[in-house]
Amino acid sequence: MGIAEIVVVAAAVALIAALGRFFFGPRRVGTARMEDGVQRIEITVRGGYSPDLVRVRQGVPAELVFDRRESGECTNRVLFPDLRINALLPAYARTTVRFHPADAGTFAFACGMNMIRGTLQVEPDGPYGEAAAAGRPVPAAGAERPPPGEASAAEAEAADAAERRAEIRDLARRVAVGAVLTLPVLFAVMAHELFGAGWVPGWMLNHWVQLALITPVMFYTGWPVHETGWLTLRHRGADMNSLITLGTSAAYGYSLLVTLAPRLLPEEVREVYFEAVGVILTLILLGRLLEARAKAGTGEAIRALLGLQARTARVVRDGAEAEIPVEDVVVGDEIAIRPGEKIPVDSHVVAGSSAVDESMVTGEPMPVTKRAGDTVIGATVNTTGSLRVRASKVGADTMLAQIIRLVQQAQASKAPIQRLADAVSAYFVPAVIAIAVAAFAVWYAVGPTPALTLALVSAVAVLIIACPCALGLATPLSVMVATGKGARAGILIRSAEALETAHKLDTVVLDKTGTVTAGKPELTDVHTADGFTADGLLALVAGAEADSEHPLAGAIVAAARGRGLTPASATAFDSVTGLGVRATVDGRPVLVGTARLLGDTGIDTAQLTTVAEEFAAQGKTAVLAAVEGRPAGVLAVADTVKQDSAAAIGALRRLGIDTVIITGDNARTAKAVAAQVGVERVLAEVLPRHKADEIRRLQREGRVVGMVGDGINDAPALAAADVGLAIGTGTDVAIEAADITLISGSLSGVATAVRLSRATMRNIRQNLFFALVYNAVGIPLAAGVLYPLLGIRLSPMIAAAAMALSSLSVVANASRLRRWRPAPLPPAESATRPSTASAP
Repeated sequence: MGIAEIVVVAAAVALIAALGRFFFGPRRVGTARMEDGVQRIEITVRGGYSPDLVRVRQGVPAELVFDRRESGECTNRVLFPDLRINALLPAYARTTVRFHPADAGTFAFACGMNMIRGTLQVEPDGPYGEAAAAGRPVPAAGAERPPPGEASAAEAEAADAAERRAEIRDLARRVAVGAVLTLPVLFAVMAHELFGAGWVPGWMLNHWVQLALITPVMFYTGWPVHETGWLTLRHRGADMNSLITLGTSAAYGYSLLVTLAPRLLPEEVREVYFEAVGVILTLILLGRLLEARAKAGTGEAIRALLGLQARTARVVRDGAEAEIPVEDVVVGDEIAIRPGEKIPVDSHVVAGSSAVDESMVTGEPMPVTKRAGDTVIGATVNTTGSLRVRASKVGADTMLAQIIRLVQQAQASKAPIQRLADAVSAYFVPAVIAIAVAAFAVWYAVGPTPALTLALVSAVAVLIIACPCALGLATPLSVMVATGKGARAGILIRSAEALETAHKLDTVVLDKTGTVTAGKPELTDVHTADGFTADGLLALVAGAEADSEHPLAGAIVAAARGRGLTPASATAFDSVTGLGVRATVDGRPVLVGTARLLGDTGIDTAQLTTVAEEFAAQGKTAVLAAVEGRPAGVLAVADTVKQDSAAAIGALRRLGIDTVIITGDNARTAKAVAAQVGVERVLAEVLPRHKADEIRRLQREGRVVGMVGDGINDAPALAAADVGLAIGTGTDVAIEAADITLISGSLSGVATAVRLSRATMRNIRQNLFFALVYNAVGIPLAAGVLYPLLGIRLSPMIAAAAMALSSLSVVANASRLRRWRPAPLPPAESATRPSTASAP
């Protein structure tokens, strides 16, 4: 071995050692500086975080100023899962994240897609550092509300949506350019390989023509990949973009060398790989475009919640009413609320009585009667009467604001799934570069003449066969097929993360109203006293209730019309707040409502009350009726169970999944519904803000939890769950907060989504095998390990063929998912139907 060979080997060893230190050595630590009692540090966001290791002191207020110098969905959000911080980072802007580091320790943070990561170290400094020494309270860590002058949550969400739309347009243009320029080259190469030179004009195979066509694909279409990939390497990391940019750069660089200086290489290895470069980059960008479109509604949940709030309030000051912006309402203000208006802020009723529709917050369909002393919730709707209320909570303290914060925190705390491909890439890229360097050095030192050429060819072959196109497509292709199948089955899957996680679900929590049940009251039973028929009583009661706006009245009138009965016109109609109605129907006095309403007029309700209690035990609402001063019967109204709920819950049980019903309704009603559908565990009378807490409690038990809901009150729980599934017939907020939407509103979609997820994950694992096995076999061959024994050496042309075969295997295997079909459910037991019964 000559001096030149020794120098090359020594340089290779030094380079490999430098690569190890570069990727895995100590990293620069950014330490916060003190300014006016606040720790402050700037973090540049461009292909990574710089610095990506940040150190602050415990107990001292801290500000992390993120200076984002790029656009694109990957880094438009920063999440601190352990601190419950979820902050939008507008492109080309500085965003300050404020928090109080109350606990010492190490806390990870990452971009919204978990592709780039950083670490926050909170160094212990006494019990609570300077804050404790000064006697100041130290609040729990979390995102602070922006001070006056900073962008509001609505403005930040709007900016986020605008940036995403711009990215989608940009990706669409790049994919179109890539497809138009790559197709001629791909056609020429494939036709030449399959049918011979006579099938393709000679100019289409000319290296200079292919270079002219593919160069824009390399540097325009692939620019988002290259920019992120090289910047990630610059930040001493490696992700899928790094793998793709290294592989395509190696293929393009080698092809460029063959085109510009072919005589530097042996004639048998003067092959170009321009078509591989074009196909890889175009397909990768196409997958990214489809993913960006699938995630286009990410911020809609918060925007919809913000849109619920009343814009103005009619405040009574100095005896006069004045309409002011809701932001100007202060605690203690008296507010006048007319019928049909939204209640501006959380308040206590001081005068008046009215039914308030709280469904947008509680999810329960029946309005609640409110009188003096009762509490009303901001953003709910006053339906019939006038109210005077006194503001008790305003601004960020209202229930709606709390729900918004819960959604944001739950989204931040849900750590994205760590993909196998990304985990492999952290070591794969350094390993491939090291193998390529080692192959070059070994062939140069001991290889036959011309050693330099063969060493270069071997190194390039290693990089080409290690091109991770198949690894990059393994998951997206299966996800694309699966989401298409899901859509045809009535299941909209928002993200690949949700699709992946759903296969691990072992517990599904079901909101009762609108999910297990239909979400609206229906007449279920008519019990008549002596002297009355079911149809006759129903016609009289429907006539009395025809002018009432109460949901129970609407259910009774609808049932009467459904039976072909025409309610008679009522006269002398009078609504007795909280008790019922009285009217004259066909000249006969009719009372409809509670036992108290009938008892106050001297009617003996003992027999009716017994029946009413039986209905109540079944979770139904009983309505008593009296005609001409004597008991006439009892009508039962209930939120009926959907026809397929029991069958769907049975299907989940057969999949090994436990089911739990959660509701804000009373325990007796909830247990009655659970008994009908075969659910043993019930969480009743749970307030909206506590639903997410129940989800987290189940997660602390080691469960992987799915949440199914349809109301605004379910949004925090949907976001907190490992997978949130929204009923498509529910509110937009619930749908946007969820990971999966069941378009039909049927619970059968939950079982279908789990089955689809399991089939998809099997397919993805198979794809990863096909993607990795070629590298596992091909890289050693490309490096020449078998050449000394068998004389086998892998040329770049064979390497590119193996790379293409790997991609073909992945595509073909992913296409097998197209044969997947949702399994039909067994027939469901009939939900409770309207029935009639007569007293003996």
